[in-house]
Amino acid sequence: MSKEIVLAFSGGLDTSFCVPYLAERGWAVHTVFADTGGVGEDERAYIEARARELGVASHVTVDGGPALWDHFVKPFVWAGEGYQGQYPLLVSDRYLIVEAALKRAAELGTRAIAHGCTGMGNDQVRFDLTVKALGDFEIVAPIREIQKEHTAVRAYEQEYLEQRGFDVRARQQVYTINENLLGVTLSGGEIDRWQTPGEEARGWCRPRSEWPSEPLRVKIGFAGGEAHTLNGERIVGHMLLARLNQLFAKYGVGRGLYTGDTTIGLKGRIVYEAPGLVALLIAHRALEEAVLSKHQNRFKPEVAHKWVELVYEGFFHDPLKTDLEAFLESSQRCVVGEVTLETCGGRVDAVAVDSAHVLNAKGATYAQTADWGVAEAEGFIKLYGMSSTLWAEVNRKAAKD
Repeated sequence: MSKEIVLAFSGGLDTSFCVPYLAERGWAVHTVFADTGGVGEDERAYIEARARELGVASHVTVDGGPALWDHFVKPFVWAGEGYQGQYPLLVSDRYLIVEAALKRAAELGTRAIAHGCTGMGNDQVRFDLTVKALGDFEIVAPIREIQKEHTAVRAYEQEYLEQRGFDVRARQQVYTINENLLGVTLSGGEIDRWQTPGEEARGWCRPRSEWPSEPLRVKIGFAGGEAHTLNGERIVGHMLLARLNQLFAKYGVGRGLYTGDTTIGLKGRIVYEAPGLVALLIAHRALEEAVLSKHQNRFKPEVAHKWVELVYEGFFHDPLKTDLEAFLESSQRCVVGEVTLETCGGRVDAVAVDSAHVLNAKGATYAQTADWGVAEAEGFIKLYGMSSTLWAEVNRKAAKD
């Protein structure tokens, strides 16, 4: 076994700690930052400089935006459901980060992979199961190792780095912050203590006092359920989502405080912000509900719930996920058209839908006009409600007898 190891690196407290920790145990640490679209040029430069400062053997940055759009955003929007009806799976870039790290390991000829996940959270499951699904590797998890001896883990990590002359960012002392193309999540501090999040627990979404006075209206075009135009301009997927993030974050769209059931059984609590993804989901649903049949609209959420559950809990490479995606993709063949979104701040509404596939009846409009007669309506009601009507009649008679 080579003493070279590849570390999935973000420049945050946990992965910064991992570099000297691994080096002191004889590893030559090679870091990989998969830029999945949540950082600007300044932050990207900081991450690269941070890796060099920590003394890594090598560092590479990988553009993960296109892969994140193709392998997660598209099927997630097709599914159209958040985890437990709310959370939009914002850390699903983990699966693409693992793939980038494994590719780097193959280049270096090592089968040792490291990550900065804790032993309490969901990410360790996502990382480990993805590594196991894609090959035979040794997994080293320094944060899980130190948890065997230390309870105040973040405080220990901070002290460990400072003793070796490495500074720690102020916000990293309080919050765990994750940013990518999908959005921002924040945990730690008062969030973990079930208290009101402080003003510093904020990412992209502007507070109400900073919302623009003029409403925002945009038009998103879809083909096969995939967004491909914004206000008539054709844009590649990951760049379209980045543009939506910029537009809707100014209006505070997509911010929430989520409490849910984690994979390992604890309750998780995070602040999340997903302005572009939430806008995209609302636009897609408005179009989809207008063009799918009643039976499709009723059945599809069952598939979506299972797909979301698998992705959330780490089973990104389970064959059932692939099977479900085949159904989701098939359901999108008529999801073609344009949706107009509008927001004045905080929430966003789909105010107009334009598609040749909207299921309109030429001679009828709901609750307004119909091309059938009264007798036909009464006959339909009689037959449609036959079972319930019979149950009521039979049991009323039985009660009298």
